[in-house]
Amino acid sequence: MKDVHRVLIDKLREHSRLSADDLIAIRDLSFTLRELESGEDLIRQGESPKGAALVVDGMLGRYHLQRDGRRQFLSFHMVGDLPDSQGIFLERMDHSLCAIGHAVAAIIPHREILRMFEARPGLGFAIWRETLVDAAIFREAITNNSARTMKARMAHLFCELFYRAEVSKLTDGNSMQLPISLAQLGDTLGMAIATVNRTISLLRASKTMDFRYGVLTIRNWQSLAKIGEFDPGYLHLKRAPAR
Repeated sequence: MKDVHRVLIDKLREHSRLSADDLIAIRDLSFTLRELESGEDLIRQGESPKGAALVVDGMLGRYHLQRDGRRQFLSFHMVGDLPDSQGIFLERMDHSLCAIGHAVAAIIPHREILRMFEARPGLGFAIWRETLVDAAIFREAITNNSARTMKARMAHLFCELFYRAEVSKLTDGNSMQLPISLAQLGDTLGMAIATVNRTISLLRASKTMDFRYGVLTIRNWQSLAKIGEFDPGYLHLKRAPAR
C-alpha cells in the first residue's frame, strides 16, 4: 500500500512550497481507507461527509446524477487529488464521486484538516489552491463541451488527463492507465456511443494517440494538443513535464 501521507505531500508540492513543519502536520493526519469497485459511489449528491477524500490508487469521477438516471461526468481525479475538499466548508455535496475502475481513497476527518489549517495557514492555502485548480478545470470543461468540435473536445480531454498524470508521475513512457469506459467518455463529452467510437477512430487515424483496453497512448503530443487546442496554463502547475 502506498504511503498515504507521501501521496498528499507530493500532490501539494506540484503547486505549493511546504516547510518541514508542514510535513510534520500532514504526517499527523489520521485516515481510514476505502476500497471501491468500478462504478461504486464514494460520496453521493446531497450527503454531508465528515471527511475529505484523497485518491490513493486508481481514479475517481465527479458527476451529477440526472433525473433519468444518467450521469454527467464533470471531472476525473487521479492519485493525490482531493476531489471533495470543498466539502470541508459546504453543508451538503452538490455532486457525487464514484470509482473509475478499481480505486482506493483515504478519508481524512474534516476536524483534523481544520485544526491543521489553524496551526499551519500555509497548508490551508495549499489545499485551497487545489480547489481553485478544480474550478479552473470545470471552466475549461464548459468551454470544451460547448465551443469545440467533437474531435477537438476528445483530444483536449485526453491531453488534460495525460498532462496531469505525467506531472504526478503516473505515466509509463507515453502511456497511462485510463479505465474510462466508452459510455463514460460519452457522458463526459456529450456524445452518443456511436460518436465516441467514430471520434476515437478519427484521432487514431491522425496518428496522434490510441485508446483501447483502458490504456491511453500518446503518439504525437504536439499534434494532439493542436487538435484539442490544449494549453496547460489553466492547470496552474509549477512542476510541468518538458514538452
